[in-house]
Amino acid sequence: MELLFFCVIVFLFLLAIFDLSVGVSNDAVNFLNSAIGSKAATFKRILIVASIGVFIGAAMSNGMMDIARHGIFRPEHFSFYDLICIFMAVMVTDIILLDVFNTLGMPTSTTVSMVFELLGATFVVAIIKMADGVDLGLSELINTEKALSVILGIFLSVAIAFFFGTVVQFISRMIFSFNYRSKLTWKIGIFGGICATAIVYFLLIKGVKDLSFMTPDVKAWIGDHTSIIILGCLVFFTIFMQLLHFLRVNVLKVIVLMGTFSLAMAFAGNDLVNFIGVPLSGLASFQDYAANGAGNADGFLMNSLNGPANTPVFFLIGAGVIMVVSLATSKKARNVAKTEIGLGSQQGGDEMFGSSRIARRLVRWALSVIAWVRRVMPLSVQHWFRRRFNVDETIMEQGAAFDLIRGSVNLVLAGALIALGTSLKLPLSTTFVTFMVAMGTSLADRSWGRESAVFRITGVISVIGGWFITAGAAFIGAGVIVTLMHFGGHWVMIALAVLTIILIIRSNRRFRNKQEGESGGDAMFQTIITTEDKKKTWPLLMLYIKEQQETFLRYAEESYQKITQAFIVEDRGKLSKAESSLQQHKNVLKNARRKETLCLRHVAYEMAIEKSPWFYLSNNLCMSILYNLRRINEVCKEHVENNFRPLPPRYSAEYEMLQTRISGLFNDTLAVMQSADAKAVSELRLRCDDIKDTVSDAYHRVQDHLRDGDTASMTVLYVYVNILQETQEMVSSIRKYLRAYAKLRDSDFRSRPYEKELPEATN
Repeated sequence: MELLFFCVIVFLFLLAIFDLSVGVSNDAVNFLNSAIGSKAATFKRILIVASIGVFIGAAMSNGMMDIARHGIFRPEHFSFYDLICIFMAVMVTDIILLDVFNTLGMPTSTTVSMVFELLGATFVVAIIKMADGVDLGLSELINTEKALSVILGIFLSVAIAFFFGTVVQFISRMIFSFNYRSKLTWKIGIFGGICATAIVYFLLIKGVKDLSFMTPDVKAWIGDHTSIIILGCLVFFTIFMQLLHFLRVNVLKVIVLMGTFSLAMAFAGNDLVNFIGVPLSGLASFQDYAANGAGNADGFLMNSLNGPANTPVFFLIGAGVIMVVSLATSKKARNVAKTEIGLGSQQGGDEMFGSSRIARRLVRWALSVIAWVRRVMPLSVQHWFRRRFNVDETIMEQGAAFDLIRGSVNLVLAGALIALGTSLKLPLSTTFVTFMVAMGTSLADRSWGRESAVFRITGVISVIGGWFITAGAAFIGAGVIVTLMHFGGHWVMIALAVLTIILIIRSNRRFRNKQEGESGGDAMFQTIITTEDKKKTWPLLMLYIKEQQETFLRYAEESYQKITQAFIVEDRGKLSKAESSLQQHKNVLKNARRKETLCLRHVAYEMAIEKSPWFYLSNNLCMSILYNLRRINEVCKEHVENNFRPLPPRYSAEYEMLQTRISGLFNDTLAVMQSADAKAVSELRLRCDDIKDTVSDAYHRVQDHLRDGDTASMTVLYVYVNILQETQEMVSSIRKYLRAYAKLRDSDFRSRPYEKELPEATN
């Protein structure tokens, strides 16, 4: 039995290694977002600065390990076997939850995960113990007071971070404005001195007491002379930053890199416990159990965990190495980073979220409040604020999402808040604090304009909702898993270990495939919206539109063939899959249209005016084709699910010939898009007219058969008529699309010279 428990501890540490890798994708990326978003330095340089911060912060994290040892449960009332089940449940649930959220690109909180997993698993084990006759209540088994303070600290940090982010950024922007370079001469020294002093105070004065090599005398001296140290730092850094400015050094970049360093330290000091706290507590439990004879695991109580954690330094250094390596190599980390940077971007970009009712109501309420403020505020004050908050004067680095002023505030304020929570032994969520500070500063910077506010508020609500879902899923998931292990014994532990490994492998494969499919389009989109030369923008946008619409037309041709063939052979499964696929592709088309519209704003004004009618028409026609496919699939699926009569053979043979012509039309349309031959476009439009006539003939033949009394097949013939009508509409949309696409490429395109031979052909 002792060997089994040893294997469990080893497995916990293996999961901890993966947890560090997965967790760094979600949490450690928080201290890179502001530096990346403001383009303060190259990614390599930012990573080097952050790595140093992680190592130093890891040395300060020992005090936080007590949360995993006795912060949630009272170990003196739990047996060794109880705690092994709890620790195993926490790690398995944590790995699955974090990997799912990272794959979706949604930032979640490792702190919330750990706390609620511990709480859920402990709650279930406590209920089991009480049901077995233990004369103890929940308050005696669960450290309710500490657990409540931790939970309140986590969720209060949302409001606190958002409030301070908004206020501090608003004040900073009033001082510097968006055209900050003209206001730096004497202000930058004071601003840099305050930022640097805040970093020193919170990360050294507040965190120094947890360093293992600090003697009590040194700690006492620092405590007695804190005011002098702060004043000295303020004077020194103010003068130092002013000198750097006179030497033409970009002080704001220095502050951002210092802030990155400070937030990395705060992250390691606060969140390292989320990754290795549970395995280390499991190791301490096993060592105590083995040292006392390794007897009955169900009867050996874990009083030893009430003592302070003395984590060996090599564990902390090893964890820091894994975090840095994972951060440098993780594609999921950059996927998560796009969410926060995108929601706080100063310029229009790819809005990753849709619109929601609550977001629309909040925007309407905010507009009403703003209108009221404008009515009561004197005009002179309004003019002053407009000058200070003139977004058109924004100075940003090439390709940046926001400027260096906001990047500085994001990092310094988030680092200070997290370090303060760490010094109070409250595991504030790094994700919560950094994300909400960033959202507060973006709100103060007027980044949420009328055309983006709804999407960004929806995004914030979605992320916060994801945190609450994390809490519920962590509590329930850990509770279910610990129940299975408690009653199922070691066989369930082994099965869960295997299942966890399988899920990890499958999740990573799925994410890799998804990234391969999305990387090209996203790269082209980012290139277009960051290109400053507007003459180069339109050719890039035309190439982007062509790629997106070619992809859709290939999908439409395949879907049409699959749907109609599935109807003929009565394959309900394929029709159900097609329904789901068409719904998903509707969102793909909407997202592509939003991106292309954003790109169109970066095109030269005259060109945008000339091309926009054909751009919108081509997009609308693609959506119309999709609706035709959805309406065909809907009636076919309902017919097949009800097991009604199949399509008679004489109609099937006729329709298969029509299918072949429609497929050829799609393929020739794709070929014409490649060649851009005006004559070929006109000839293909004439073929569309011919196919429409063929469909009309088939439709009239069905009507004639119905008039002749062919009532036995009436139901299926109505479905067939619907397919013919929607097919005719789809061909008509393709015909119009060909002209719109040709005009999009060449405004001088004229189709009538090639169509004059057929006067009945309409334009």
